[in-house]
Amino acid sequence: MPRDSLAEVPDEALLVLYANGDPEAARLLTTRLLPRVLGYAGRLLADRTEAEDVAQEAMLRLWRQASEWRQGEAKVSTWVYRVVSNLCTDRLRARQRRRSDALDDVPEPADGAASAVAGMIEADRMAALDAALASLPDRQREAVVLRHIEGMSNPEIAEILQIGVEAVESLTARGKRALAAILSGQRAALGYEEAE
Repeated sequence: MPRDSLAEVPDEALLVLYANGDPEAARLLTTRLLPRVLGYAGRLLADRTEAEDVAQEAMLRLWRQASEWRQGEAKVSTWVYRVVSNLCTDRLRARQRRRSDALDDVPEPADGAASAVAGMIEADRMAALDAALASLPDRQREAVVLRHIEGMSNPEIAEILQIGVEAVESLTARGKRALAAILSGQRAALGYEEAE
C-alpha cells in the first residue's frame, strides 16, 4: 500500500497490514514508534547503546507478534512500551549485579543549539535531569518518564506498568517531588538563577 494512504492508519491496523505482507506498513510503524521507544529506553537506562539494543529487541518482538495480534485488546504503543519497560528492568537488574566496575556514558550534547554556550547549558541541564532520574527508584522513574517526557495519560501508564491509576498518580507525584529536591540545589549552576 502506498505510504500516503497509510499516513492516517492507526498503529494497530498497520501491524495487521504488516502481518498480511505489507512492508510499507512496517516501515511506517517503525518510523512512528522507534524514536519514542528509543527515547523511553534511553531515559530509563541512561545508556544510548543499551537503549538501542532494547529498542531493537522490542521492535523485533512486535514483528514476531504481528501475525497473532488481536485488534482491540491493547494499543500497539502500550504493548511496545510494556516490552521496553520489562527489557529495561531486566537490564537494570543485571547492571546492579555487576555494578562494581560500571561507568556511565557521558551524555551527548543537544543538537541544533543556538550557540556553544547555550549548547553546553542545555547539555548540563539534560545531564542533571538524567542523573536525577537515574537516582529515582525504578517505578518512580518509569512513571515520571512516561508521564512528563513521553506525554502519556495516567491510564496508559497504569496499563504499561500493570498498576492502578492511583498508584501512577502517587508515583509521578513522589517522583516529581524527589526530582525537585534533587535539582533545587543546582538551579544557579544550570542557568535558572532568575526563574522561580
